[in-house]
Amino acid sequence: MIPNPIAAAIAEQGPVSVERFMEMAVQAYYAQGTAFGRSGDFTTAPEISQVFGELIGVWCLLTWRRLGRPDPLYLVELGPGRGTLMADLMRSAALMPDFVCAARPHLVETSSALRSQQAQTLAGFAPSWHGSLATVPSDAPLLIVANEFLDALPIRQFERQESGWHERMVAAATDGSLSFALSPVPLLETASLLAPAQEQAPVGSIAEVNPEALSLIGEIANRLHEQNGAALFIDYGPLESGPGDSLQAINSHMYAKVLDSPGEADLTAHVDFAALGRRAESLGIRAWGPVTQAVWLQRMGILERAGQLAQSAREDQKEMLVSGIRRLIEPKEMGTLFKVMALTLPGFSVPSGFEVS
Repeated sequence: MIPNPIAAAIAEQGPVSVERFMEMAVQAYYAQGTAFGRSGDFTTAPEISQVFGELIGVWCLLTWRRLGRPDPLYLVELGPGRGTLMADLMRSAALMPDFVCAARPHLVETSSALRSQQAQTLAGFAPSWHGSLATVPSDAPLLIVANEFLDALPIRQFERQESGWHERMVAAATDGSLSFALSPVPLLETASLLAPAQEQAPVGSIAEVNPEALSLIGEIANRLHEQNGAALFIDYGPLESGPGDSLQAINSHMYAKVLDSPGEADLTAHVDFAALGRRAESLGIRAWGPVTQAVWLQRMGILERAGQLAQSAREDQKEMLVSGIRRLIEPKEMGTLFKVMALTLPGFSVPSGFEVS
């Protein structure tokens, strides 16, 4: 049997933090470029229904108008998958040619395999690629869209013992198998790291923190202050910070064991939207939401758009349309677990989809 390269690396160098383990596994996994769609390991909202990307396009168009119709506008997608969302977004935005002329698509993607797929999907839109947000131009307003991007960013995990909070690690046995372990040294300071609901959790509890996501919010905050614009995040996670182990692996649309075959399954964790909102607010940025995906999509007109498409659709197409919409908004599907949050400068009026009912 060929040893798993990540397990072999851990066996050689010793235990690593959950954060480092997840970083290694996610990087290896997405380098393959085979994650998305029915033939991959999971299906994201843009692959389920074209209406999802279209409504994000409408949101971007309306936000651009509120920004004063800047030209140029840097339209940035973080983790664009196969390019499906951006393609649907630009197609719906074509209703306003001035927006299409102003928008400069920029894709933040590290996988060369996925970049090749994105180039085919977006051949008519001349996107630019970046390894990180840092190299996206900073001389004009920007709109940032990130769908199921934050959940793949590496998390730190801590477990509470009688002696305090200890960082969770991943260790390798002599046979190459991996297991969770704890750092022998407890954390000296947790108040600045954990939310109160996490810090006060009982012995045996697990708490999660996402340093990379918090850093990203800081980077976006700086961008918005310097350039103006807005950011839209769609991902899954709770409304409030709290304890719990949400690290999970998906392989071929089925749950898998997190430590089995790292790099061959999708590794994700719940997004702590409350923590990200607190970070944004501390930096002088207004955080809107989060609201559930179902609420946001219905406010944006998903049912009306589905009705329009159904009028000219065949029966089999109508069935697929209805099935897709249900997956996006039903509570037992993606409607409640997935949340939507926006970031703007403080003086910006309520973004579309975040109106108070």
